[in-house]
Amino acid sequence: MGETAKIILGDKTYELPVITGSEGEKAIDITKLRAITGHITYDPGFGNTGACKSAITFMDGEKGILRYRGIPVEELAEKSTFVETSFLLINGHLPTRAELNRFSVLLNDHSLVHEDMQAFFTNFPRSAHPMGILSSMVNALRSFYPKLDGHSKDQDIVVQMTRLLSKVRTMAAISYKISMGHKVVYPRPDLSYCANFLNMMFDSPVRPYKMDDDMVKALNVFWILHADHEQNCSTSAVRLVGSARVNLYAAISAGISALWGPLHGGANQAVIQMLKEIHAAGGDMEPFLARARDRNDPFRLMGFGHRVYKTYDPRAKIMKAMVHKVLAKLDIHDPLLDIAQKLEEVALRDAYFIDHNLYPNVDFYAGILLRALGIPTDMFTVMFAIGRLPGWISQWKEAQDDPDWKLHRPRQVYVGKNENKYLYMDERLEL
Repeated sequence: MGETAKIILGDKTYELPVITGSEGEKAIDITKLRAITGHITYDPGFGNTGACKSAITFMDGEKGILRYRGIPVEELAEKSTFVETSFLLINGHLPTRAELNRFSVLLNDHSLVHEDMQAFFTNFPRSAHPMGILSSMVNALRSFYPKLDGHSKDQDIVVQMTRLLSKVRTMAAISYKISMGHKVVYPRPDLSYCANFLNMMFDSPVRPYKMDDDMVKALNVFWILHADHEQNCSTSAVRLVGSARVNLYAAISAGISALWGPLHGGANQAVIQMLKEIHAAGGDMEPFLARARDRNDPFRLMGFGHRVYKTYDPRAKIMKAMVHKVLAKLDIHDPLLDIAQKLEEVALRDAYFIDHNLYPNVDFYAGILLRALGIPTDMFTVMFAIGRLPGWISQWKEAQDDPDWKLHRPRQVYVGKNENKYLYMDERLEL
């Protein structure tokens, strides 16, 4: 018998099996806890609860490690492309040349969006947030491609996944162009995935977009760094909704909605807003630091700290280096970068931030990189969503194939009234 954990309830002792992961992490298997004890566990926020076994992403928050399918994210950011990394996450291995060519051809073949969908884009209110539009449009894809669902054959699932990867990028660019009142730019077969997106965003009949390999590389790195991050809020939403065996589009739509939140995907946008506020205050960051240290103040220093990482986010180091490279190449002086650097220097020396493990995370520099690439602020979270798409797809696929699959159905501890008598209207007291 393997390692077990003992739980004592009253005069009874129960033994529960211990599961050991491939990196040595341990989990107490409470699958049968309620059946044998009548008890459940209580874990608000699920910070101590493992909802699944996964072979996709490994992260160690104490050591600052992030790996996709065992490969360090640092290596992928330096050597890989977003398309190759997407193949790795979804299929479990790096593609051969032939596999990568087939994957790239599929992405190209499915890059166009049905012309009828443009009517949806144009009928959204101009004030609609791009994330709300994207979530709705992804869900709408099911109506345009109704033959595929979660029970389709393997080849159909491949088409479904590549279609989503390709079309979401196109839909994001279309929504931007329409919001600007500009002519929609169609994808080109001669451009790579990232280059195509930049061209669809910024090309125009009066000012053709000049492709720059360094900007394409920067976008590749940005999306690689966001491609997956274990069981975060949006990924958990995809798995939870997917556990009802809904189609892929509906599950991804749920992930996009979860990512929309300011404490998740919206954090990079919030960082820019915070830096703008500091800049508007004359660059004096001390009042902001003082508020961040005040336990009674709900203010948070955006871009610092992480739910899992208790050291420097490995993605932040890569993002910081890329920001400097891009700004130097474009010869841009961004005052927000100056403030960001000073803020990082002060925070890393500050006892409060050190004691509370508040190190810069990936969002801290991501917004500045997107600004340099010309991405409007309200599109920042959409950029995050495109990057996270291969992770969501791979997590959905893994859950679909899991032999231990169960419909997600968390329990609760009820703290409301006990059985209560119904009162007729005349018996009720006025409040």
